[in-house]
Amino acid sequence: MTFQQLAQKRRSIRKFEEKRVPRHIIDSLIATTLTAPSSKNCRSTRIAYTENPDILRLVAGMRSTGSQFVQEAPLAFFILAEDSGTDLWKENCSISATILQLAAEDLGLGTCWVHVDGRPHRNEDPDGKTAAQYLQESVPQISGYRILCVVACGYPAIYPSPHKPRPEDAEMAFRIE
Repeated sequence: MTFQQLAQKRRSIRKFEEKRVPRHIIDSLIATTLTAPSSKNCRSTRIAYTENPDILRLVAGMRSTGSQFVQEAPLAFFILAEDSGTDLWKENCSISATILQLAAEDLGLGTCWVHVDGRPHRNEDPDGKTAAQYLQESVPQISGYRILCVVACGYPAIYPSPHKPRPEDAEMAFRIE
């Protein structure tokens, strides 16, 4: 499969088979993700992961909406940053999360990004605790890091069709002369 085919095939997966991801595949995903470029090669991104169902349930509760499916995933990656050396940690983490998702797709896995940074823990209390604060309190191993997102990962239980070109796509890219 070419890279273009891989990118077109990748879809957000929120339903997973009840099947563990082998350790050698997790190690491969991490190794590939760590090749992601970063601003001035500062390598600010950190990756933590869990297969623990209790932690996956905690992660699923980090937001009022959009994170509940994580408890059904066999694996989740925390995309974190050590931000003392750069103000571009979000950009660096975003690149790493994208590389992780494409690497997972290449290995026959499905993923879905759940945004953490800047999101409220509860929608009804937007000025209260954030999703990041909730995770840092609930998962002490990540408390010293900035958290951009969590990427749920596993073997897909469903296979959505690739996106088809849309009429508005023609307006989303343009040439500058």
